[in-house]
Amino acid sequence: MATNEQATYAPNALEAFWQERWEEAGLHRVFEETGRQKYYVLEMLPYPSGRIHMGHIRNYTIGDVLARYLRMQGKNVLHPMGWDAFGLPAENAAIEHGVHPAKWTYENIATMKAQLKRFGFSYDWSREVVTCDPAYYRWEQWMFLRFLKQGYAYKKPSMVNFCPKCQTVLANEQVLEGRCWRCDSSATLKQMEGWFLRITAFAEGLLEGLETLDGWPEKVRAMQRNWIGKSQGALVRFPVNETQDTLEVFTTRADTLFGVTFVALALEHDLLDSWYQTGRIQEAVWREIEALRQEKLSSRFEAELSKKGVLLELEAMHPLTGEKVPLLAANFVLTAYGTGAVMGVPAHDGRDFEFAKKMGLLIAEVVRPTDGSHPLEPTAFEDDGVLVNSGEFSGMASEEARRAIISKLESLGVGKGVVQYRLKDWGISRQRYWGVPIPVVYCEACGAVPVPDDQLPVVLPIDLSSKIAPGFGLAKLEGFLQTVCPNCGGSARREADTMDTFVESSWYFLRYACPDYEAGPLDTVRVHYWNPVDQYIGGIEHAVLHLLYARFFTRLLKATGVLRFDEPFARLLTQGMVIKDGSKMSKSKGNVVDPDDMVAKYGADVVRLFMVFAAPPEKDLEWNEKGIEGCARFLSRVWRLFQEVAQSLKRPFLVQEGNRESLKALEMAILRATHKVSQDIERQHLNTAVAALMECLNSFTELNDLLDSADGRLAFQGALKRYALLLAPFAPHHADELRALMGENGFAMQASWPRVEPGRIESPVKELVVQVNGKVRETLVFNGEASQEEVYRVALQSEKIKRLLEGKEVVRVVYVPGRLLNLVTQ
Repeated sequence: MATNEQATYAPNALEAFWQERWEEAGLHRVFEETGRQKYYVLEMLPYPSGRIHMGHIRNYTIGDVLARYLRMQGKNVLHPMGWDAFGLPAENAAIEHGVHPAKWTYENIATMKAQLKRFGFSYDWSREVVTCDPAYYRWEQWMFLRFLKQGYAYKKPSMVNFCPKCQTVLANEQVLEGRCWRCDSSATLKQMEGWFLRITAFAEGLLEGLETLDGWPEKVRAMQRNWIGKSQGALVRFPVNETQDTLEVFTTRADTLFGVTFVALALEHDLLDSWYQTGRIQEAVWREIEALRQEKLSSRFEAELSKKGVLLELEAMHPLTGEKVPLLAANFVLTAYGTGAVMGVPAHDGRDFEFAKKMGLLIAEVVRPTDGSHPLEPTAFEDDGVLVNSGEFSGMASEEARRAIISKLESLGVGKGVVQYRLKDWGISRQRYWGVPIPVVYCEACGAVPVPDDQLPVVLPIDLSSKIAPGFGLAKLEGFLQTVCPNCGGSARREADTMDTFVESSWYFLRYACPDYEAGPLDTVRVHYWNPVDQYIGGIEHAVLHLLYARFFTRLLKATGVLRFDEPFARLLTQGMVIKDGSKMSKSKGNVVDPDDMVAKYGADVVRLFMVFAAPPEKDLEWNEKGIEGCARFLSRVWRLFQEVAQSLKRPFLVQEGNRESLKALEMAILRATHKVSQDIERQHLNTAVAALMECLNSFTELNDLLDSADGRLAFQGALKRYALLLAPFAPHHADELRALMGENGFAMQASWPRVEPGRIESPVKELVVQVNGKVRETLVFNGEASQEEVYRVALQSEKIKRLLEGKEVVRVVYVPGRLLNLVTQ
């Protein structure tokens, strides 16, 4: 469009023009520059399982604002994009549409890439990564073989989570309250053989590393701490009478050991099957166990679970007293946590108390409050206290007793003090087609044999005669499975499982640094120039999935000598969802807003502005058509002002000197906006940064008298040049166009971010937010400290606040000095 002479406001033409100029100039490409401060901004890469939605646009707009701002600050900014192309999301969508996953995926990538480009995001597309490309997953297979050699990857039979609908195994982290993370079906438990990565070897490091992540939301760190689940306690052995078996039980409350009145096993515990097969569990009892096993796994995670159990004929022996203890199979014990068996102490555990009452089991008090009371009815006493009915340990305080009892267990060889983690090794085997083949073959003579490096990648077959449907996997592709053993040359069969898609997303951010590197998985020079990621942006739903796996993978690559750092992401921003009509946008609810429609109607810059203005980044954003129309009006007003000033520069001026008060007001308006926008972007308060731009525009429009004078016009021109730079991270197309109107050359992204020289603003300047019923409605600026009375008085003079308070009574005023004033009305 290039438009010094163009007066018609046409945002779509304007944006297309500048995107073409950016592309021609290679504006968004970056290279390593020694001696220049780098900054790596990254948003989580999308699944190409459909089209771009508004949630994507919000995420990527936040990242683009930060990337553009930091580049204008002089930093060497890496801002790449790629595609998490393998796995259940893409495969399920392809099956639903009756298309081959490869065709579906690559067509979606083309569509989504065009959508992203239309928004003007400053991605260096030369670094694009597609995880289903053999050039990418070749190196994932290479890494797997190193992990296997060093003992970090292994295969074993185990009880695993299984999704009947997706027809595949799920890692513990992918079962959310008993349901599949992808299709929300109730998962089941199934005995299968599969591959695991030894994440438990890094449990303590992952836990300790959280304390170094000051740039992460505490909520995410807490979720990971809870998932890793470090507990200090005792592992206690209960021999099972009439067998050679011993049950191991973990407890954090060794002080309650004398109160054990039963031991409960998970319904899927291996010993139950063994005892049934050897006749130690009778048929009638086994049918009861089988009936409980048929209940949905998801129901076992419900807070109000009806606790059920089956009494076994076998009994355990108490390791300290030698007394017989009933054994039961119970639905509230889960194989995924602990040892799959728990000791029941109903007097001092609420769940055990409820179960014992229902099953008619003994309740034995062994810890009493320090005041000597007996608070066992109507529930258990779960706090520390003083031991009673505990033999030689009676009279001890709980903490002392725990140490003494653990020492006793160790001396008798029937237990030991241990540190245990809730975290289990990561099961990565998937019985699906659309994934990375695991590079192992099986030979009758040689056993399991790793595929040699020179035979990588083991390529996923794309040309298929069979139609892909749920349950379709590599096990059905006989031509793929048949191969030759690399050791002996005899016939062999390939591994039929593929890797969990979260393996690909656990290291993609490293490959962005060197996507063209072919001598190995990573060019360590370039990887260590750019990494760790300085600012990562994505949804909190990945707290114990992708974010935990990526942290683990980084440590794993360090342990195998590839990397020199522990943590992949220095800072994390978890953006809120985009919701409409009170709920998350979804096709089933009929509340989806198509980004393409919004761009066609308003232009990309308007949508970008709304995405960061409508709510703070970490909060949910409620879609509001009036809000986006307001952003469109704002940019239109900006355009008109720049046009007006540009035209005035061509007209004869009426006077030489402008009104001094107006000149001062103009100067202060742009300096305050510069200060506010800079400060708010640094703090990631992007919504208030946009509000500051809007407020500054209001100030400008009240100073039109300056356009009658020569120095007024020049002052306005200078202020608008600076204003265009402040606008650039949010509305980059308009910023470049507006700079051209003011006679500037080049691109805003290559210009220096404006600064406020010390002393230019009458200082000290205090910016204070005014809220009405908790919502930000105004920003006030004060010279020096302001009292509550002064702030309240000035706030009531604001036209905006006046309108909001009309007909209402202010019932409470909340004032945080120097930060905010909240007016509560009724």
